[in-house]
Amino acid sequence: MRLQTGHVWVYRSDVLSADAIAPGSLVAVTDQRGKPLGTALYSSTSQIAIRLISPDPVGDFSALLRERIANAVAYRQSLVRDTDAYRVIFSEADFLPGLIVDRYNDVLSLQILTQGMDANPVRETVISTLAEHLHPASMVERTDTRVRDLESLPARSSALLYGEKSATTFTMKGVRFQFDALEGQKTGAFLDQRENYAAAASYAKGEALDVFCYQGGFALHIAPHCSQVTGVDSSRPALEVADHNAALNGREIEWIEANAFDLLKDYSSAKRQYDTIVLDPPAFAKTKRDLDAALRGYKELNLRALKMLRPGGILVTCSCSYHVSQGSFLEMLGASSLDAHKSLRLIEVRGQAKDHPVLLNIPETAYLKCAIATVS
Repeated sequence: MRLQTGHVWVYRSDVLSADAIAPGSLVAVTDQRGKPLGTALYSSTSQIAIRLISPDPVGDFSALLRERIANAVAYRQSLVRDTDAYRVIFSEADFLPGLIVDRYNDVLSLQILTQGMDANPVRETVISTLAEHLHPASMVERTDTRVRDLESLPARSSALLYGEKSATTFTMKGVRFQFDALEGQKTGAFLDQRENYAAAASYAKGEALDVFCYQGGFALHIAPHCSQVTGVDSSRPALEVADHNAALNGREIEWIEANAFDLLKDYSSAKRQYDTIVLDPPAFAKTKRDLDAALRGYKELNLRALKMLRPGGILVTCSCSYHVSQGSFLEMLGASSLDAHKSLRLIEVRGQAKDHPVLLNIPETAYLKCAIATVS
């Protein structure tokens, strides 16, 4: 059973009995022989029916929530440096399943993904405890309509929970970014790449191309080390924010609105050459069924990028698809280098930032891969 191996999920197909349980309730979990396994939050509609929150009975859930939030805040204070933007709570990885909280300077962005966390008393405890520990000027809830539908949660729009501002400016490693908690993707900027931005900057050089640049995270970090930087994304609103971010930092960066696959195909055919190329695409494998197609997509991108890199050039290539393992990602990269008739020497293989902790017995908490390599 998954719970006995340290995981915290039980799928609906593995539940033997769950009679007359209200959505989002705390439930005592036992095995088929009646042996207690702990306390969990129950979902009446999700395929993940049970999310364990403690191996012991829980008498005061509000007290447990306050303790877990305080521990999550303290964990970040012990690890996060050189930024006022980071993930405060990372769902199961902080033993708070269904709760995501990001901090952007004086604004908190919160996302609730399960019935148990959406119950009003739980919401109130979460909001008040976050306010007590972090003292934000504002708190915003970002909603995911698809997830709320899957969980049969009442419809909500993204909105301010308190305070008057949703926009602010935050800093990563001395680089400033504009942020509006009610705009953009998910809860905001890609904080999981923060330490990879800095790593890329330490190797970047010459003419650089940042593909899937979004709001300029990699481009802005590598710009001081490069003679020229071009950022590519298919989203005009994202590029408009990226351009504003460049102005905030006094950076001259060329932004191109284009489909990344088409642009790389055209540039590769035209034999365009770069000294640094960054590939940071969205998740290609949302489910296990998408794995083969995702690996083909990653290979096409990396193959074209490798053909465009000058000898000694730097490739920074990423995948945020959980279903693409690190081994499969590196195998794809090796195959790409063979097809491109290039040799790749790995400099670093990295993961997500430390504020997105990984629990070894919950593999789903490890999803981001970032390989930095030099080409010959």
